[in-house]
Amino acid sequence: MATERRSKVHVLERGDLFFLYRPNRDRYEPGGLLDIRRFYMVLHPQGQGRFRLIAIGKKKLPGFDDGGQRHWGFVDGVFRTPEELRQAAAGIPSLIDSEGENLRPAGEGVYALVLHGNHTHLAYVLELPLIPGEVQEAFNIKPEGRFVIAVKNPEATSPPGVGLEDERQPDFPRELWARFGDRRWVSVDQPEFLDYERAELVLIGGRDDLGEDLGIDLKAHPEDEETAEIFRVLHMEKSERTIKPLFKGVWE
Repeated sequence: MATERRSKVHVLERGDLFFLYRPNRDRYEPGGLLDIRRFYMVLHPQGQGRFRLIAIGKKKLPGFDDGGQRHWGFVDGVFRTPEELRQAAAGIPSLIDSEGENLRPAGEGVYALVLHGNHTHLAYVLELPLIPGEVQEAFNIKPEGRFVIAVKNPEATSPPGVGLEDERQPDFPRELWARFGDRRWVSVDQPEFLDYERAELVLIGGRDDLGEDLGIDLKAHPEDEETAEIFRVLHMEKSERTIKPLFKGVWE
């Protein structure tokens, strides 16, 4: 594959991607983001028996306006089966509301984690719905997208109102802890960062002044053929296979 043969862009991981949302309990028919309790992204790495449940702050994907938005997120859990994930994301015990009716699908597709220079992109191509509608527009889910993704040093402080409230830390192994050094953020150049509950993340749509804080180069780069190849491959994978839904749900 062309992107994997070049040093400039390296594909770290590929797999299936799902977007889910959880309305407030008393709003079975949500009318907007104010009626949404939580918005999730699920990464299912190719050939691996794990489902990473990632909660996205501001209950939508970041956009590219105003130089690039930054949305905080965290790994809410890593699960072996879709059933375990569904129950956790729906906030229900296993013997109650077992159909998970309060958890809705918002998009399904394929993704790649791509190392580009000294930062990592999360790129995706949507498979379902075939024609994005109001739900996808509300969550800013485009037919395809790409974001810079970085992980926060658990020992670094967070701005007021941002980040997890208690002091529990992800159980990173020693080799991942060592990658932080004295930096507050590091690029997700090791996908294993996403395998630990409570790992805190930032998704960046575009380029902004967070680059200096992250310690990674976020200056604008022209679209090159390696980047274009990433999306060509994802579109090809999308057309060659049908993604198995995480669970039965109704497209709104």
